[in-house]
Amino acid sequence: MGHAVNPEREHHLLRKRLDRMVTGAPDSPQIIQILSLLFSPEDARLARYLPARPAPLEDIVRRIGLPADELDARLTDMAHRGLVLDFTVGEKRYFMLPPVVTGLFEFVFMRQRDNLPQQELARLFDAYMYQDDRYARSLFAGQTQIGRALVHEEALADYDHNEVLDWERATQVIERAAVIGVSLCACRHTKLHQNKACDAPLETCFSFNQTADALTRNGIARKIDAAGALEILSQSKQAGLAQIGDNVQRDMIYMCNCCGCCCTFFNAMRLFDMPKAVMSSNWVMQVDTKRCRGCNKCIAACPVSAIALTDNKETTDGTQYAVCDAELCLGCGVCHCVCRFDAIRMARREKRVVTPETTFDRVALMALERGKLVDLIFDEPANLGYRAVGRLLSLLEKTPPAKALLAIKPLRSAFLNAFVRKAKNMSPVF
Repeated sequence: MGHAVNPEREHHLLRKRLDRMVTGAPDSPQIIQILSLLFSPEDARLARYLPARPAPLEDIVRRIGLPADELDARLTDMAHRGLVLDFTVGEKRYFMLPPVVTGLFEFVFMRQRDNLPQQELARLFDAYMYQDDRYARSLFAGQTQIGRALVHEEALADYDHNEVLDWERATQVIERAAVIGVSLCACRHTKLHQNKACDAPLETCFSFNQTADALTRNGIARKIDAAGALEILSQSKQAGLAQIGDNVQRDMIYMCNCCGCCCTFFNAMRLFDMPKAVMSSNWVMQVDTKRCRGCNKCIAACPVSAIALTDNKETTDGTQYAVCDAELCLGCGVCHCVCRFDAIRMARREKRVVTPETTFDRVALMALERGKLVDLIFDEPANLGYRAVGRLLSLLEKTPPAKALLAIKPLRSAFLNAFVRKAKNMSPVF
């Protein structure tokens, strides 16, 4: 790590490193410019040797070859700048390279930064995400997604408390978190730099537990208690925002309060016709046609344009009522909150949505679906021996027989569970 670096080469190599993560980072002039603004050439060289899962400092020392004190200081500085995630478990320090989303993009815009050209970065990120569909297709490939919708609990008054699982309730996620952080909404903050932001509240992005500890320690988030978080949640619901959280059942990392106009996820869903980019909740909008007055409030409120009006065939006066496309519906419940006629309720979906248990389960499943399981297992960029074995596994993973076997749900589930059981023992963080 002590020799001279080639600036242009280092940023291109870092982009390739990020592209090996499950959410990817397709090449473009914009992503190279973004990395050049965020990482010095020396930072980029160090970052591309970091793992995609939290690893203890001593393991990274062996991988990189720098003295522990020097490496700790450099990585800590990069964590303060939002380029690296750092965790402390007991007396051990862990570090990892964050993906582009959710990671570098959010860490740039979850706070005001005087030491970064945020306006220029907002323009570059916007172009990278929306100028064409390559990044969206990489980020939202496969069936398993990084985010899921949480239903507005106020819309579930018809259901017994025991019928709604705790991980389906935003309030329960907040109340059970050991540490809570709140930050600026990265999406609305980005639009603010482009004079395109709506008037929804800005400080609405939650982080939880070890991630909240890391972000608050590095000034990316502000630590709050559960009461403060519940108040922000209530205000967000009143503003018509939908709750999108980490697609896991346990130890959720983040929860955003999202508007339909600024949200990165929602914009990609509409712009590139990707209705499954966010996992829906286990609920779906249901309309009482006798109560509905066709006022359009729910249509305007729906963040993914899943609602339309249709003629009411039971009347002859031309009245209309709302209908919902169940395939598009996120089950967020925002429509229920704006209905003045008590015509909307949330009903259980006929087919339950599968939600991974933990972050590692989610990442492993995404890697399996996207043909990146080898990159996840052999997360050793400098190890040629691992590369050779990884090459063989990669060829196996892409063969039609292997794909056919993994398409069979019981076999796929058994394979994934066996892999996850072994891999979880490797890290106390994920």
